Amino acid sequence: MNKKLKIAIIGTGSIAENHIHAYQKNPQAELYAFCDISEKRLQKMGEKYGVTRLYTDKDAMLAELPEIDAVSVCTWNSAHAPCTIAALKAGKHVLCEKPMATSAPEAREMLAAAREAGKLLMVGFVRRYGNDCHILKEFVNQGYFGNIYYSKATYLRRNGSPGGWFGMKEFSAGGPLIDLGVHVIDLTRYIMGNPRPVSVYGATFHKLGDRRELKDRKAYTAASATGKEPFDVEDLATAMIRYDNGSLVSVEASFSLNLKQDEGTIQFFGTKAGARLNPELELYTETNGYMADVNLCVPTALSFDGLFENEINHYVDCIQHNIPCVSPAEDGVTLMEILDAIYESARTGHEVVINSYTP
Repeated sequence: MNKKLKIAIIGTGSIAENHIHAYQKNPQAELYAFCDISEKRLQKMGEKYGVTRLYTDKDAMLAELPEIDAVSVCTWNSAHAPCTIAALKAGKHVLCEKPMATSAPEAREMLAAAREAGKLLMVGFVRRYGNDCHILKEFVNQGYFGNIYYSKATYLRRNGSPGGWFGMKEFSAGGPLIDLGVHVIDLTRYIMGNPRPVSVYGATFHKLGDRRELKDRKAYTAASATGKEPFDVEDLATAMIRYDNGSLVSVEASFSLNLKQDEGTIQFFGTKAGARLNPELELYTETNGYMADVNLCVPTALSFDGLFENEINHYVDCIQHNIPCVSPAEDGVTLMEILDAIYESARTGHEVVINSYTP
């Protein structure tokens, strides 16, 4: 039997608890050390989860605890690259939360560090680990949809800015596009077989801000939010992404938007059939000369339930059994190329051609 992996968490904010709970359920993992720049939060989380090796400096932790096997990087976006690269150089495997970095050049540096260290760098594209995704991939692989040539994805919140560092560009690098849109851009690309992006046209808006003046309770509030931080990112983003196989994806993501209710819908349109996740998976096709709607008799809801457990279990299996990673760093680099191009298109008002790197 393989020994338990000694796991360190860098960044113990809200998203880290999803990782922590998942590691606790995995018999091959041991929560070994926590690192956070906030000593108050660090102490609180250490007490809550019974972790006594606590550090406010990642370099000190990595130097003093060489026995650490693997790390989850759960910091704000601007710290993803430095924390990941430091852990890789120290000989640790890394699971880095999405987005992989704040830019494609940063992401490429992370990938290069992983290759030089000979360690796994996995990106937290958690939507790839859902039952809905698994079932859709089964249908795609069996040719059920034919050629998927167009997809639409929305991740819209009426009043859902998390506040805190999420609205501060120096820490987040962007708003709903890089926070929410990254989920659905990656999921649609993954379902479609990871085609290479060739160009994008995008637009971003800063019209409503984070609506902090409204009295309605926000369900998405970040643990670090005080309501006094600046908000200098977009509140709405939209983009059209073109891939090398001729397919297109339309994406919309918002923190603040005057719509009736929050919306999260993903649709795929193929030559033989189509699909819609909203939140249940529905299939649309033709049968015996008639149009037909197909409802599956299995759980397929667009939900985060169990996703982090599936993701962490896969991370552990990749390390312990050397199996191929479902969300490798190479895919994280491609997503950062897409995001960079969308923001550049929004800035210039023109289509941006993507000259993708060779993995």
